Amino acid sequence: MSYIKRRQFLQFAGSALAAAGFSQLDIMRQSQEYGKVLAQSTPRKLALLVGINEYINNIPPLGGCEQDVLLQRELLIHRFGFKDADILPLIGKQATRQGILQAFNEHLIKQAKPGDVVVFHFSGHGSLVQDKDRDTPDGLNSTLVPVDSSLPENGGVVLDIMGHTLFMLMYALQTDNVTMVLDSCHSGGAKRGRFRVRSRSGGSDFLPSPAEFEEQRKWLAKTGLSQQDFINKRRQNVAKGTVITAVKRDQFAMDGQFSGFDAGVFTYALTQYLWQKTANESLTTTFSNVNQSAKKIAWEQRGGLDKEPEIESNLKPNQNKLIYFSPVKTIPAEAVVTGVSGAPPNSNIELWLGGIEAQSLEGFNEKAILNIIDAKGEAAGQVQIESRQGLNAKARLLSATKVQPTPGTLLQESIRTIPKNLTLKIGLDETLLDSAAIRQAQQALQTIPRVEAVTGQQETHYVLGRMSKTQHQQLQRRVANLPAVGSIGLFTPTLDGIVATSFGKSDETVSAAVTRLQPQLKSLLAGRVVRYILGNAGTSKVNISVRMIVADSKKVLGQAFTARGIGKNTGASQPNKPVTLSDLGIPKLPVGMKVAFQIENNETVPLYVSILSVDSSGKMDVIFPFDWSSAEGDALIQPGKQVLIPESGANNSTLQVSEPQGFSEALIIASTSPLRDSLRVLQTLAAKAGIAGKRSFIPAVTGDEFLNLTDSLIDDLDRTTRGRNTGSTPLASDVRGIDVTKVATMSIPFEVTKPV
Repeated sequence: MSYIKRRQFLQFAGSALAAAGFSQLDIMRQSQEYGKVLAQSTPRKLALLVGINEYINNIPPLGGCEQDVLLQRELLIHRFGFKDADILPLIGKQATRQGILQAFNEHLIKQAKPGDVVVFHFSGHGSLVQDKDRDTPDGLNSTLVPVDSSLPENGGVVLDIMGHTLFMLMYALQTDNVTMVLDSCHSGGAKRGRFRVRSRSGGSDFLPSPAEFEEQRKWLAKTGLSQQDFINKRRQNVAKGTVITAVKRDQFAMDGQFSGFDAGVFTYALTQYLWQKTANESLTTTFSNVNQSAKKIAWEQRGGLDKEPEIESNLKPNQNKLIYFSPVKTIPAEAVVTGVSGAPPNSNIELWLGGIEAQSLEGFNEKAILNIIDAKGEAAGQVQIESRQGLNAKARLLSATKVQPTPGTLLQESIRTIPKNLTLKIGLDETLLDSAAIRQAQQALQTIPRVEAVTGQQETHYVLGRMSKTQHQQLQRRVANLPAVGSIGLFTPTLDGIVATSFGKSDETVSAAVTRLQPQLKSLLAGRVVRYILGNAGTSKVNISVRMIVADSKKVLGQAFTARGIGKNTGASQPNKPVTLSDLGIPKLPVGMKVAFQIENNETVPLYVSILSVDSSGKMDVIFPFDWSSAEGDALIQPGKQVLIPESGANNSTLQVSEPQGFSEALIIASTSPLRDSLRVLQTLAAKAGIAGKRSFIPAVTGDEFLNLTDSLIDDLDRTTRGRNTGSTPLASDVRGIDVTKVATMSIPFEVTKPV
């Protein structure tokens, strides 16, 4: 975490994730009841949440900013005790320059008393305008772009809200417990690949409006600050409390694309992390963890890792304040009940799924099961999802419950479902292929099962395109061993990276390229299944932890553990809690480094474990098990035991980081029942590789073999789930499921770099 001193106030940034299509009525709906459960009488908690998707003038539209408002609103009500009546959403055409300034004054400044809590959130475009006082070397001041601002062709006056003006508004508040969250930026253009960037053009040719200076003079008079004091204070620090920006000044804040909605990457990372908190922690710790969570989401969105939130604060170093200056409800949750109609047991239940990790959302479609949680955090009944649209879902009661769900009731994952028709979405972009080539690509991709060609602003996992001269020049600074100009392959959705080994010769046709890429596309699809659907480390109650270490020095490189499993069998809250990702970051591992895995089974029963590694090209390596003369025993780890993989000094068991360079992931699967189907597939692969009966790794599983192994693994986990004896309603036969009490699936991401 960095506290930035003596620099320009509010260096906006942002990122994106989010949703579209909700009305003001949706935002104001029936939540007065919910807020009463958590709301505290003192201090009062006030929030102004601004989100702009569609701009009035010629400014490019965004997609996830209004969803960010919903993300924050539901979080503040259900986790931090804000009353619905004290949260003012300002979206779309309401968020004019005057509308934002007036709402800040009327809702926050006039109402907040000393000791009260104030939150201001903005999601939309940011920009830069000329600063006559030159607080920074470039002579520019950051701005928020309201819905009625404009984009003059050759510069000129714009109706932006300057950072200087925000400083005065913040300064005028009577309370010091102030948090600003700004999910916007002013780097880049309107698009970055297939993602929208939250930035409108700006610079020294763009001038603040006279109304901005008049607004500042008005607040100077009201607060008694002199012009020089105003300049000195804003150059030193923020006015009050904390200001959190989604990315650094030179980074991109983008709309992310998720399962049925868009949102800000940082806003989603922030709110989802806070739904999962089990204890009140300092702002410093929270911000550090959210920082890593945002990086992970950006990586999963194939947008790279150059997304780093920043925080400015005027708090003293020894002030261990909480995020939003408020305690959080410490029972973690994936969902909350937002509405109930009809009498039990035939009640219709509306849910908000804001606590689910973005990559896991497709596991919470029809027939997924959630536990109703009582005041002690214990399961007191179950609901089953019947439909989901974005983060909103409808569900029904499965059986009689100890706690009848009402608005505000929290829910935790019980069984997520695995869609059998999960697809890999390949984007076709007009900047990389002409219209004729796009038609050819669509026809060729249609012949590959479960691979879908998409155009326009839709969720995309990879982009098929031809390497242009411009793209080659842009990637030279970021990517090693670039393919030739004119070759066809796969790009990341932001177009700032490529999929290793996916490019062919420069004279290749689109149809030939798709045929060549067919095995790799199947590998990427299989990787998507295990990476996006199986990750339940945050919700699993299986007590297991894994460290990736340097084989020689035992230095810890990466860590994965089940947060809800820790301490389950010992009575301690979190005994010997492993190092968290925020302590380590996402490690950079050079080619050739020797690594190993330490696995600790803290359960009272044996666990069957597999470790897979998926690289940036979609290839999978099987790390464990590796004794192909054994049946199930090699994958078995006894209760209370720690094992090292590979064993020190074992023959043919050196594990080295290998090409290709780029982002890879170690996947760890632990089950209370044998993984028989997947083991049989692995033994077949071992025999094919000529290593049957030996202790050795199975390398390079790709294409149909990878898909087959993935399907077998999910069948194993589904069988484990159906073997439960808890007496709950059986899972439907037409879906496969993963039970948090029986299965733990974790990942350790890392970046492969060139040899030292």
